Parts: sequence; structure tokens; C-alpha cells
Amino acid sequence: MKKIFEVRWHGRGGQGAKTAAQFLGEAALDTGKYIQAFPEYGPERAGAPMRSYTRISDLPITIHSGVTNPDVVVVIDPTLLDAEDVTEGLGENGVLFVNTPEAPAVVRQKTKFSAGKVATCDATKISLEVLGIPMPNTPMLGALLKVVNVVSVNAIEEQIKRKFLKKMGQEKTDANVKAVHRAFDEVKVG
Repeated sequence: MKKIFEVRWHGRGGQGAKTAAQFLGEAALDTGKYIQAFPEYGPERAGAPMRSYTRISDLPITIHSGVTNPDVVVVIDPTLLDAEDVTEGLGENGVLFVNTPEAPAVVRQKTKFSAGKVATCDATKISLEVLGIPMPNTPMLGALLKVVNVVSVNAIEEQIKRKFLKKMGQEKTDANVKAVHRAFDEVKVG
């Protein structure tokens, strides 16, 4: 891992981008890493575009701003591909993850991201089938972990259990873990 591993999450308020950023960071924290995980949004309501960030490092992190040159960009809401340049600052070795049923080649063409990797996963479909609601954040974590070895799937599973068990109960917690594993298995990379 480079000095600081950075992820920028694009979503809409209420889709769980903030929670996903935190789960990833806290899973890394549990392995002894230094982390930052925080959202960026104004007074917008649910449904408004927003960003979240995750930084992971072996050393203390002294940067206190949004992520401008991410290693990974995760797009939880695919309508944002038409609304903003989600690949801004993403380097030639970067990875673009998009919640969509489309193939990575289609997303690559749409975004004009010619470098790095493009990965797609129909996280909304997975969340609807497994969770019963359109909440694609936990499936997108599973997809991310298949392609980027930053923390283990088990570490994310532990975060979900720790955060959701008391709040949501065993059934919904287990469903979120199942959604992570299913997305891990179904992600497509191109």
C-alpha cells in the first residue's frame, strides 16, 4: 500500500455513502492502520449529491481536506455519471467502481476513463433482493474488496455486525453481510 490510500465515494444523501466510508475506515483501524472517514455535504436533503472520503495509512494522517486524487472512486448512484466528473483526479492506476448492471466497458466509454480499472456491480439489485430495500452501500463495499486489497471481507463483516446488530437486529445484520458477499462474487472488472 502506498503512503496513504484514498477513496472518494459519490452518492446521494440517504444511500449510505457516509456509512460505507466509515465502515471501510473503521475496519482498517481495527487492523492497526490510521484512518479518516468523513462526509462532505451542505444543507442538502436526502437525495442531493454528496461525497464521502476514506483515508487509510500506516502512518499518522495530517491532511485535513477532501480527497482530490483518489486511488479509488466508488459511485453508489449511477445517475451521477451524467451529473459530475466522478473521475476527476483519479490516476492512471486508479479504480472506478460503479453501481450499475452495465458492463465495465460501457462505463469506461461513458466516463471516458481510459486508464486504470473499471468495475461494475448491480448493488441496487443485490440490495433489493437481499435486503428488501434499495440500499447499495454494503454491497458496494463487497465489490470494492474483491478488487482492492485494503481490508478483508471478514473485517467489513465484523464492522457490520458491530454497528448493525443492536440497531437493526440479527436478520437485517445477516442480510447486509450476505449482500457484501454476494457483491464480492458478482463484481465485474474491465
